[in-house]
Amino acid sequence: YLTGTHGGGAFVFIYLMSILFIGLPALMAEVLIGRLGRKNAVDALRELSLLNRKTPAWTYLGWLGALTLLLILAFYSVVAGWAVAYMVMAFKGAFNQASPADIQGIWHNLISNPYRLLLWHSIFMLMTLAVVARGVEKGIERMSNILMPALFFVLIALVINALMTGNVKEAIDFLFAFKFDGITAGSVVAALGASFFTLALGAGCMLVYGAYLPNSVSIGKTLSIVVILDTMVSLLAGLAIFPIVFQYGLRPDEGYGLMYLILPISFSQMPAGQLIAPLFFILLVFAAWTSAFSLAEPLVMLLVEKLHISRLKSTAIVGAAAWLLGIGGLLSFNVWKDIHIISNWDFFTVLTNLPIQFFLPLGGLGFSIFAGWVLEKQMTEKTLDLKYPLIYPVWRFLIRYVCPIGIGVIFLANFVG
Repeated sequence: YLTGTHGGGAFVFIYLMSILFIGLPALMAEVLIGRLGRKNAVDALRELSLLNRKTPAWTYLGWLGALTLLLILAFYSVVAGWAVAYMVMAFKGAFNQASPADIQGIWHNLISNPYRLLLWHSIFMLMTLAVVARGVEKGIERMSNILMPALFFVLIALVINALMTGNVKEAIDFLFAFKFDGITAGSVVAALGASFFTLALGAGCMLVYGAYLPNSVSIGKTLSIVVILDTMVSLLAGLAIFPIVFQYGLRPDEGYGLMYLILPISFSQMPAGQLIAPLFFILLVFAAWTSAFSLAEPLVMLLVEKLHISRLKSTAIVGAAAWLLGIGGLLSFNVWKDIHIISNWDFFTVLTNLPIQFFLPLGGLGFSIFAGWVLEKQMTEKTLDLKYPLIYPVWRFLIRYVCPIGIGVIFLANFVG
C-alpha cells in the first residue's frame, strides 16, 4: 500500500536504505538491551540504568512500549479479523464470478455490521491468545515453525501466479525503476516509518525476544538474517500483488481497499481466481497471526513478572484489554462513525495513528539513545561480539547519531503533520 501511494521505485530505494542504516542498527540495539536485562522491558531498563549509574526514569520508556503494544494489538485484531472473514468467504467461493458491485456489497455488509466485526475480531484474538498462553517454546516458537514456512510457500505460489498471469513489465518498472522526481518529503518519512514498523521496533517486542535469546547466538548474524528475510518478504509481496494490479488496470494506491475491494475483483476475473483467492487470504491471516504473537508476548511477560501471576491469567488479562479496546475500534465503522475522540480522529484512528505515528518513533528514539549513550561502550561491545573489528564502530556511530536523527525526523513530521 505504501509503495503504491508513494510512487514505487523511489519509495522502495529509500525503504531499503532506511532498513540498512536505521532499522538494522536500532533492531540490534533493542535486542542488545533485552539480552543484557533478561527481563521485561520495564525491569530491564530500570536495572540497566542503575547499573550504568543513570536515572531509573528510563523505566517510563518500557511502560510507553507496553501501552503502544496494547493499542496496536487492539486495532490489529480488528483488521486481522477482516482477513479471517475474507479467507472463509474465499473458501466458500464468494468471489467466484462476482461483479465489482457484488464485492463492494460484501465489504459494505461486513464493515457496517458490528456483530459480524465483533465475531471475527473475537475469533482472531482467541487464535492469538491460544498460542501465546502456551509460552514461547511450546506456543509461539512451535506455531512459527509451522506458519513461517507455510507463509513463504503461499507467498512464492502467489508470486509465480502473478509472474505468469500478470503485467510483469509494468510491475517491475513500478517497483524498481528509480526516479528522482518520485522522491518527496512524504515518501522519505513514509519509508522511514515503514522500515521501523516492519521490524516491530520501538515498543519492546524485540527487547523481549532479546531477553529469550541464548548467549551462544550471535546478535549481529541472527538479526542480519531477520532483516534480509523481512525485506525479501516485502519485495515478494510487491511481486505477488502489483503484476495483478496492473494486469487488470487497477489503481496501486487504493490503501486497504486494495486488499479487500480491488484484489477480490481481480480474483473474480482471473482464470485461477477460485484457487488464488483462498491462498492470498491464508497468507494474510498467517502474516497477521504471527505478528500478533509478538505484540502480545511482551505484555504477557510484563504481567507475569510484575504481578507474579500465571501465564494463563496474564494472557487472559492482556487479551481482554485488547479485545475491549478493539470493540471501540470496530464500532467506529458503523455505530460510532460520527463520534470523534481527538480532532477528526474516530476511535479506530486513535488506535492506529497514536501508536504508529507518535509512540513507536518516540520509543525507538528512546531505545537508540539508551543503547548509544546510557549503556557503557565496553558492555555493548562485549555483548554484541561482532566478528569484524570495523562493524562495531559503525554500529555505534549509527545508533548514537544517524538513528536518533532519522527517527526524530519521523516523529517531527508526524507531529507537525
